[in-house]
Amino acid sequence: MRYLVLVLICGLLFSCNGNKNPDVSNIKINLQTQRYEQDFFAIDTNNVVAGINKLEEKYPRYNKFYLIEVLGVNPNWGGDTTANYVKDFIKYYATVYDSTKKDFTNFSAYEGKLKKAFQYLKYYFPNYKLPTKIITFIGPANGIANAPFEDNMLIGLHAHLGKDFPLYKTEAVRETYPDYVSANFTADFIEINAMERLINDMLPNADEDKRLVIQMVENGKRLYLLQKLLPNVEEHKLMRYTATQMKDCYAGEARIWDLFIQNNYLQMADMEMIKNYVSPGPKTQELGEDAPGNIGSFSGWQIVKKYASNNPQISVDSLMRTSSDVIFKGAKYKP
Repeated sequence: MRYLVLVLICGLLFSCNGNKNPDVSNIKINLQTQRYEQDFFAIDTNNVVAGINKLEEKYPRYNKFYLIEVLGVNPNWGGDTTANYVKDFIKYYATVYDSTKKDFTNFSAYEGKLKKAFQYLKYYFPNYKLPTKIITFIGPANGIANAPFEDNMLIGLHAHLGKDFPLYKTEAVRETYPDYVSANFTADFIEINAMERLINDMLPNADEDKRLVIQMVENGKRLYLLQKLLPNVEEHKLMRYTATQMKDCYAGEARIWDLFIQNNYLQMADMEMIKNYVSPGPKTQELGEDAPGNIGSFSGWQIVKKYASNNPQISVDSLMRTSSDVIFKGAKYKP
């Protein structure tokens, strides 16, 4: 009988199996999707100006942003020059559009995942103004992919067509997005990319302390929050690692930390050196050819987790507002 009571209590508290996610099912989210790329590629290329004007009516704020900031149209161009530029883009990216029609015929599943993530975000940050629209689009493959814009979340479908999509292997794209980046250009990353953009909007890095350890913890805070907003997404995807790389990082957690301690890296402020450890990269040279990049962010994430574990009463909101130096010292991290 006592065992049955214990099981029931565990079920109620969601703690025995480690599932402590809050119930957000009653949080109302107003979100709808507009398929801009479908309207854009429906333009009659024999009458582009009329097509652009029609888009302007349907997307009065976004259309101009798309033409100038995404496509790179010069606002000082005349109508004919702009029309020819748009016509060429439609022609060149027709195969990309055809691929998105196959892969994203129905966007409702992705909208549903974003709604759930928005529910978590609203739970933790009730005063944050969430996007009310998803606008999907197709842009240059070496340009803008995903970004918040006013009350919209922009999703560039051209950046989610699978790591082996031929366009990603062209020299022009690889100069901007090398293979270790485009390896994550899959549909799985739609929700991850979107929530990362919102987190960066919510938590701009205002800390003037540029020491490596501070940058590590700053990134760790964002990863901690990202996992709270996407609790069902595997950790390795949040880090943009493979499952094997993530497993190896946990197995070698102490060795990774020793890299920073033994070389006195934590207090360094050389940004050229720092970016080797807190920015995406193909590898961490000192740890071997198979060690992934951005290894400092991995350690920063573990530091934040340790601090949260040491302070179970702290809210997610308060944790995000806690200085990185306080988190580092309070974590007493030593794997």
